[in-house]
Amino acid sequence: MVSILMGLKGTGKTKRLVDMVREAVNEETGDVVCIEKERKLTFDIPYQARLIDAGTYDIGSYEFLKGLICGVHAGNYDITHFFIDNFYKLVNDKNTDSLIKFITWLDKFSESEKISFVLSITMDPEFAPEMVKKYII
Repeated sequence: MVSILMGLKGTGKTKRLVDMVREAVNEETGDVVCIEKERKLTFDIPYQARLIDAGTYDIGSYEFLKGLICGVHAGNYDITHFFIDNFYKLVNDKNTDSLIKFITWLDKFSESEKISFVLSITMDPEFAPEMVKKYII
């Protein structure tokens, strides 16, 4: 399952994502992973969640992010949730076609591996592509 927290800057996406991380840690039996650009959430999310500072890897592209997700999963098949904060700070390509392709891939990966993904994306939901709107929560 893929879910997207979408809104403009200052609309509470990160706070909601942190609440969802806490809920997943408390209610799920599997492992929870949170990917962010910088270590701003270190003291906000429970220590049981694996926090990955993706800024140290200089991700930049969707392909690199796919590789990171697959690599983390390959090292731990017990992951039930991935949370990705500030998505557009991780990838440089803000083209809607690229976003659609990535979300399509992520949805298939999520379904085949039984992992829930939550992404926070800074974008006006009114201007989101129709295909992406169905994932907005």
